[in-house]
Amino acid sequence: MPHVTVKLYPGKTDEQKTQIADAIVAAVMASAGVPEAALSVAIVDVPEADWAATVYHPEIVGQPDVLVRKPGYTLP
Repeated sequence: MPHVTVKLYPGKTDEQKTQIADAIVAAVMASAGVPEAALSVAIVDVPEADWAATVYHPEIVGQPDVLVRKPGYTLP
């Protein structure tokens, strides 16, 4: 542990997803002091049409107690 899940719109290549995961691993290693072998990263494509219902409302608005960084946008 830890495990990080990134949700984003579809369209990133496998290479881009690997770069995102590598950057996350480096950041978590540096800030949390955990070894690389302890980290895992998942990347989930969420279509734009589904974002509000599957990510924004349940995970961002609906979980303010665990949200460490708020987005700079709001959705209806």
